[in-house]
Amino acid sequence: MPAENDPITYLAEIELAFVSSPIIAEYQVIRSWVNTDDGYVRVRATLINGDLLEVSEYFVLQEGHFVTVDYHYQWMDGNKKILRRRWDNTPHYPNLDNFPYHVHISDEANVVPGQPINLVTFLKLFEDGILS
Repeated sequence: MPAENDPITYLAEIELAFVSSPIIAEYQVIRSWVNTDDGYVRVRATLINGDLLEVSEYFVLQEGHFVTVDYHYQWMDGNKKILRRRWDNTPHYPNLDNFPYHVHISDEANVVPGQPINLVTFLKLFEDGILS
């Protein structure tokens, strides 16, 4: 869960998640910004197996907590030619359960329902899935 009332702390939490991840070989923060009530971060990472992870998240302050409003977490092969999975909440599959949250698996057309998630939680779940 994002840090209460402090977008800078939440961005630091995201960076710590990348620094301490056992599956991240290297990463680069492409862009980040914060205001008092919202923020954005975009990160590119190389995984220890050579695959790539590109993520972005926009978050806002709601009822005293920062929550993820828009996200895009994409995992692909090291050559950026093969989509392994992409998690996002772009509202373009209204007939799926749990709309707008969905996951593309191996192909843009292969879409299944997803769950609302933030970047720190996603990275932990992603690590657990990759390492298990």
